[in-house]
Amino acid sequence: MDKTLFIKGVALEYRTLAFLLLSVCIMFADNRFGFLDRVRFGLGYATTPVYWVADIPARVSTWIDDVFVYRTDLLEENEYLREELLVAQQELQLLESLASENSRLLELNDATQAIEGEVVPAEIINISPDPYSKRVLINKGARDGVFAGQPLIDANGLMGQVDEVLPFTSWVLLITDSHHVTPIEVNRNGERALARGSRSTATELELEFVTQTQDMLAGDLLVSSGMGQIYPKNYPVAEIISVYVDPGQDFASIKAKPLAQINSTRHVMLVFNQEGADARESPRVDSEIDNASSPAGTGNRGTQSQTEFLEQRE
Repeated sequence: MDKTLFIKGVALEYRTLAFLLLSVCIMFADNRFGFLDRVRFGLGYATTPVYWVADIPARVSTWIDDVFVYRTDLLEENEYLREELLVAQQELQLLESLASENSRLLELNDATQAIEGEVVPAEIINISPDPYSKRVLINKGARDGVFAGQPLIDANGLMGQVDEVLPFTSWVLLITDSHHVTPIEVNRNGERALARGSRSTATELELEFVTQTQDMLAGDLLVSSGMGQIYPKNYPVAEIISVYVDPGQDFASIKAKPLAQINSTRHVMLVFNQEGADARESPRVDSEIDNASSPAGTGNRGTQSQTEFLEQRE
């Protein structure tokens, strides 16, 4: 056996033992007296960049995760807020609709103060599919005491009269129908005339048999005259929009615009005079209701009343 190797092995063991003893002494001294605090602080300061560099991959990974998570959260929050906005807009529209409806009902209630007799609220639920007939369907019928020829008004003016009575609903002929004639007078001076639905336009009235000497001007308010005992007296009907006098004609050409919101209103009122109110309160048998709801029995009563008025005027 080589003695040199033996000597080197023994020397290595002694060195190891010496280093162990030195380490124990240093640890004891450091623990007891803080001998290596400054050394440790200096080494920590020197190795800080190494820790920063080693931590870069973890920091980049965390930042990327945060970016994607933040973007996802933003998208989800944006979608939630969009849904909340839609709900809020729908609620706002509903509130605006209710406010508008409440305002119309208040106007309708105020309009009843000038009406003699009983008024009953009704609602327009349909319009006539016939383009040549201007009629609307209301949700009141014979069982509610509705009768043919009964006036229908809204908060702004006269709308028409009941033309056909059914058990639970009724058809109303509007004043803009060319077959409908309304006795009117000028609110300014009491000049009387007849207003018929225009044959050329769907939203205007034409005054018939107005002589060129009668005092009627554009802007004049036309009210119901009460003649014929169909409509309540002095209720607004229309406003004159044009007056044309042709020297070669016997009568002036006068057009008026109805004040009632015929094409947009939904809430209306049926007018009952005292006789109609008494009939509404009296009991009805089924046969009377069936007769009242028959188209043959009621479809022409409104026109018949107008014809009688024209004959009386002539």
